[in-house]
Amino acid sequence: MPNRLANEKSPYLLQHADNPVDWYPWGEEAFERARSENKPILLSIGYSACHWCHVMAHESFENSETARLMNENFINIKVDREERPDIDTVYMDAVQAMTGSGGWPLTVFLTPDRKPFFGGTYFPPQDKHGIPGFPQVLVTIAQAYKQQWNDIEQTVKQLTAALASKSKTSPAAGPLTVDIFSQAFSILKQLFDRENGGFGTAPKFPQPMVLEFLLRYSHRSRDTEALSMISSTLEQMSQGGIYDQLGGGFHRYSTDNHWLVPHFEKMLYDNALLSQLYLHAYVATGKQLFRSTVEETLDYVLREMTGEKGGFYSTQDADSEGIEGKYYVWTSAEIVDVMGQEESKAISEYFGVTEQGNFEGRNILYVVQKPQAVTKDIIKQAKTALLSRREQRIKPGRDEKVLASWNGLMLASLAESACVLGRKDYLAAARANGSFLLESMIEDEYLKHSYKDGKAKVNGLLEDYAMVIEGLLCLHQATFEGKWLRQAVKLSEIMVKEFWDEGKQALYDTSLSQQDLFVRPRNIFDNALPSGSSVATLVLLKLAKLTNNERLEQIAAQSLRSVSDSMASYPLGFGNWLCALDFYLSSTKEIAIIGPRDNKITSKLVHTLYNIWLPNKVVAAFDPDDPNHLPELELLKNRQMINGQPTVYVCEKYTCLAPVTEPEALITQLQKS
Repeated sequence: MPNRLANEKSPYLLQHADNPVDWYPWGEEAFERARSENKPILLSIGYSACHWCHVMAHESFENSETARLMNENFINIKVDREERPDIDTVYMDAVQAMTGSGGWPLTVFLTPDRKPFFGGTYFPPQDKHGIPGFPQVLVTIAQAYKQQWNDIEQTVKQLTAALASKSKTSPAAGPLTVDIFSQAFSILKQLFDRENGGFGTAPKFPQPMVLEFLLRYSHRSRDTEALSMISSTLEQMSQGGIYDQLGGGFHRYSTDNHWLVPHFEKMLYDNALLSQLYLHAYVATGKQLFRSTVEETLDYVLREMTGEKGGFYSTQDADSEGIEGKYYVWTSAEIVDVMGQEESKAISEYFGVTEQGNFEGRNILYVVQKPQAVTKDIIKQAKTALLSRREQRIKPGRDEKVLASWNGLMLASLAESACVLGRKDYLAAARANGSFLLESMIEDEYLKHSYKDGKAKVNGLLEDYAMVIEGLLCLHQATFEGKWLRQAVKLSEIMVKEFWDEGKQALYDTSLSQQDLFVRPRNIFDNALPSGSSVATLVLLKLAKLTNNERLEQIAAQSLRSVSDSMASYPLGFGNWLCALDFYLSSTKEIAIIGPRDNKITSKLVHTLYNIWLPNKVVAAFDPDDPNHLPELELLKNRQMINGQPTVYVCEKYTCLAPVTEPEALITQLQKS
């Protein structure tokens, strides 16, 4: 019989709806039962594309005897970390404080008032490799709760104090200076893998925000070594197995140093951040490999990860037919079957295909650095043919919930790519997504976090507001439509009201109205996703320039000061903060474009503007035919077309250059330091 999760929308929760475990979703019903029966809570957190979550589910949650132990001794709550990243942050911090490490599935034992006292990640069904078996863990914790309450109470007090102190801000350090950049770069050089690109050893993550900082640092300092580090990394990633050579898009991370063997799940946010990074690198370097990577990745998102209403889905599983990576790998014989004997030899050499394989007897396709002669046309034909054959396989599962934050990231990448690459399909997809976010994920002016099956739920978090605002700013710049900018300004006002604590001088992850966590989380680290605080800081700086609102800049500056020491000392965890600091310390170009968006000359000016690498700029656009324009915007005041021609105004340090109507004149102005 299905449990309570059968009524949920999350695909991850629905995967557990038929477990014999008496699962509850996170909510008051579960908490009340825990209090009334004085039982501890077993909180299990995971997500639909998580391989080891599936393993533990099969081994333990589908096991009737293990389920009996859980049901008799605990109130069991299952949480989708993508649907509730705030819950995940709080309890991940707790487990890391207790054990020194974390990951998913996350398994945490709580008192009835939701305070943690023991936790871990994956537990096997029997003792293995020094990890206790899950049934034994259940029995031990149940006994301890009944017989050692004083010890548990002391653990709860210590953990609560530690987690509360973690969210406190340190006093603002000295002035924010460019010295932070050189200190951070010095550390990144030490951590850089000069042979393979990237940072550290296996498992190796792409680190898009750190690479964005290096791209900015190279621009700021004219440091060729920083640019070389970026190019080396991006080239090897896009030619490795972490990149889907046939269908486009990036897998989660590489299990080796060489970007060859990925963890095969695909996440929307990875592909949003990486497509935008490759776009910026293309603009900065002109390398066609970077451009093709952008287009293949975005084409994949439009093909595989886009809903009918314009929302972008969250993830694709690592597994298909219960086997990790099965959908993506090839035997040598399969290549011959598709390409024929003659062409398969060259294609196999190009993609590194061998009889013995490079992954469990099969082949992950990657680009061999020095392939024998094979033309671009043959490669293109082979990719098309092999992708067509792969489409006949059983695809990995797809999590079709729509998350506002991740959609904001993808919206920004699509809108900016439309400007740089002149792709009208990207602009159409960006418009559709912007409309979806405003029409389906806002209720009573407030943003929601998650959407599935026609229903938006969970109050928006700081990351949702910040990332959607960034996406809307990019969409305004791409379309010239004032409604996107107007909505970005409106959401920023709500964001400041709900997430900025004036007394503590900090941005928090959850709003003032949210009361279902025992501490108010404040995650400042840029991990797989940029932190809500760092994205909020950057968008507030941009909006301060656009609207001439000094308070927004003051909030952003205080946020930067609160992490200034960390940025310099731990740059791998503060990549997006460093990008925000670069914007704050730069002389920003403030650009106004006036003209009908569908005018050919306007399009040429837009293409010119976005094909020069200017990381620190703000753009306001005005289409005379737009009924929703913002005449009150400072940057647009007294701006008009010159002689009826689309016109660009470039300003810097409160001084504006002469308006221009020709792309060549615009290039000259933009290239001035």
